[in-house]
Amino acid sequence: MKRCAIAVILGAVVVVAMAQAESPYVGDESRPIKALSQQELDGYLQGRGLGYARAAELNHYPGPRHVLELAAELELTPVQVSRTQEIFATMQTQAVTLGKKLVEQEQALDRAFVDGAIDTESLHALVSDLGALEAQIRYTHLVAHLEQKAVLSNHQVQLYDRLRGYGAGQSHQHDHAH
Repeated sequence: MKRCAIAVILGAVVVVAMAQAESPYVGDESRPIKALSQQELDGYLQGRGLGYARAAELNHYPGPRHVLELAAELELTPVQVSRTQEIFATMQTQAVTLGKKLVEQEQALDRAFVDGAIDTESLHALVSDLGALEAQIRYTHLVAHLEQKAVLSNHQVQLYDRLRGYGAGQSHQHDHAH
């Protein structure tokens, strides 16, 4: 009886251990580009932020997309709306262009592994190109936040922070209007 109980317990332990050993990548092998989720792929192709501007957003540098969404609450002037639309359009155009290039590079990397046509030299080149594109995408989103802050007053920035749920809109270093 004890041997039977021990065998059942050991069997359960093995099953649990096998379940825990399963890769978090299960299912990803069927993706068109293995390294990108569908959400990431769509984000790059549509020029979405994908968290690249978080350093700005969470440090009182509003994003143009969200400023436009909150235009009424922020009481934007017509000039502010126009300038924000310009900033957003520029950012969007650049982000989509760069995002398409990044997706193409990810496809090339994926294809090189699929075809077995990868070595350290080609890997280095592909990864370097991907890194440069990612840096350009991040810069594109961050610079839009930088430009956007210059369009808003300090009060509007504080209100934006509150409306976005970032605490109580902590005070900023500068009291003058931007």
